[in-house]
Amino acid sequence: NQTVESPDVFLLTGIPGLENVQSWFTIPLCTMYMVAVLGNCTILFIIHTETSLHQPMYYFLSMLALSDLGLSVSTMPTMLSIFLFNSREVKVNACIAQLYFIHTFSLMESAVLLTMAFDRFVAIQQPLRYTSILTDSTVLRTGLAFAVRSVFMVMPTPILLRRLQFCLPNVLSHSFCLHQDVMKLSCSDRRVNSILGLFVVVSTMGLDSVLIVLSYILIISTVLGIASRDERLKALNTCVSHICAVLIFYIPMIGISMIHRFGKHASPLVHVFMADIYVLVPPVMNPIVYSVKTKQIRRRILLRFRRQRP
Repeated sequence: NQTVESPDVFLLTGIPGLENVQSWFTIPLCTMYMVAVLGNCTILFIIHTETSLHQPMYYFLSMLALSDLGLSVSTMPTMLSIFLFNSREVKVNACIAQLYFIHTFSLMESAVLLTMAFDRFVAIQQPLRYTSILTDSTVLRTGLAFAVRSVFMVMPTPILLRRLQFCLPNVLSHSFCLHQDVMKLSCSDRRVNSILGLFVVVSTMGLDSVLIVLSYILIISTVLGIASRDERLKALNTCVSHICAVLIFYIPMIGISMIHRFGKHASPLVHVFMADIYVLVPPVMNPIVYSVKTKQIRRRILLRFRRQRP
């Protein structure tokens, strides 16, 4: 009898068919990473230093920025190694560690978007009781609870992946590791992994998205009860940034999930670009959206730049 040994490394994929010129993609890639890191660090710095922004809405925005930073840092090493040095190999343990952090920070971001939806609902329906409902301790406990949820919900994933037997070809579909992608390389029974993955997605992101939609149904119902048209528009305008953040996060996430489950015959380029959008676009766009659409953040950033001018 012959035993098949699992490969020690996985091979990541850059841009299929464009391997000879993919080094040129390092310029937009590095630009996006710089925008993501600088943008989210700026948001965190402004909220930390400006005492007038020490409010629940901005605490939740800080949590969103931290989640985006974690998602960017988790994917940066392998993506840059491919596009800069054409180094496709990644150790199995390193790959499993990377996918753990990517999925953990993704769940954190989903949870933060849910808390921000609840924050907008309370601010619009109970404006006079806003600070008494969302106290500092409540915000802190909520953030810790969702962080713990994310960490422990994803924790079984690397344990179950390590018990699988992987076979050749050991080529992944993306330039970073995702659970669905690694799981497909297994030549042993992976039903438990598949069921766990579906359960985690449905009980976290699926539930979060339903509750976000429910929150906005209640918000719209409350806004329609406001007599003044100007007050209705003002109330809805406070939700624009959050709605943009929700769409930026959930649309790519739904897209990549659908492709992994139903797009087996789709072009490899579709898989690659959908995955890149999923991990790159939210960390880049969220600080831009909130800096442009949130007047308090925009003012503080402009004031900081003016003070630094000679």
